[in-house]
Amino acid sequence: MFNIDLSIFYFINKSIANPIFDKLFVLLTVQENWYLLYSVLIYFLWSKYQIRGKIFILLLVITIFVADQLSSHLIKELVGRIRPCHTLQDIRLLVPCGGGKSFPSSHAVNNFAFAILLGSFFRNYRVHFIVIATLIAISRIYVGVHYPSDVVGGAILGTLVGFLFVYIHRNLIQKLVERYLEKK
Repeated sequence: MFNIDLSIFYFINKSIANPIFDKLFVLLTVQENWYLLYSVLIYFLWSKYQIRGKIFILLLVITIFVADQLSSHLIKELVGRIRPCHTLQDIRLLVPCGGGKSFPSSHAVNNFAFAILLGSFFRNYRVHFIVIATLIAISRIYVGVHYPSDVVGGAILGTLVGFLFVYIHRNLIQKLVERYLEKK
């Protein structure tokens, strides 16, 4: 199984490498590049959707917090897998390797949880959010910091966390908000 993981890793990290992908995947993988878009999203939700938007922003923050803590501080520590950039000699490393563990990819976990939850709010764009999360996950392999199984595991975990919070939102929070708004 590791040989398949390694073959896919080298295909994405080396075989399809080109200057356009180098720029694209580094742009996608660096979290700081997304801060402006996150800020615009928060402003949009805050101003357009009033109480529902504010509650959804809080839910997004809680979802990412739970997803990140689960992946970074629980599962990564239990699994203890070392990143490919620390163990393989012949890779293309396009960003700093990082000192953390490899499985699961927290980028994949967080972005899939985010995409699932956001897709539940903006249903017409749900596929777009999943495509973006997938590209970010692939970027982690391309830049040399994760194995394919790290991002697949992260995508699965993030999807599960996302659906958990969609369930919480639809079955608990929305009902509480509706009751609150009815009383006003």
